[in-house]
Amino acid sequence: MASAQDILEQDIPAVLQQKPELAKDINSVIHFNITGDNGGTWTLDCTKPAGWVTKGAEGTPKMTVTVSNDDFVKIRAKQLNAQMAAMQGKLKFKPMDMALAMKLAKLLG
Repeated sequence: MASAQDILEQDIPAVLQQKPELAKDINSVIHFNITGDNGGTWTLDCTKPAGWVTKGAEGTPKMTVTVSNDDFVKIRAKQLNAQMAAMQGKLKFKPMDMALAMKLAKLLG
């Protein structure tokens, strides 16, 4: 069973290596605030050429994403629709930047 940590530290960097245009598209710092079991904070920095994900909150984020570990894993596994999760308040974006959220959805999808 994957955890948010696996997704953030392994899956996302792998996707960004395969599709560097996604990093260029996002081109900002995003903090992931994962709640519940296996929770924690991670930073996704798409302004860098590599080493995009670090544990902890680094830099000034353009957006902070808050979601539980379980829901994040379900979204990644396509068992939970990200838009539905956002509407139900399970997935929070602060500030709500729709364009950036859509770019992130591409990265996670």
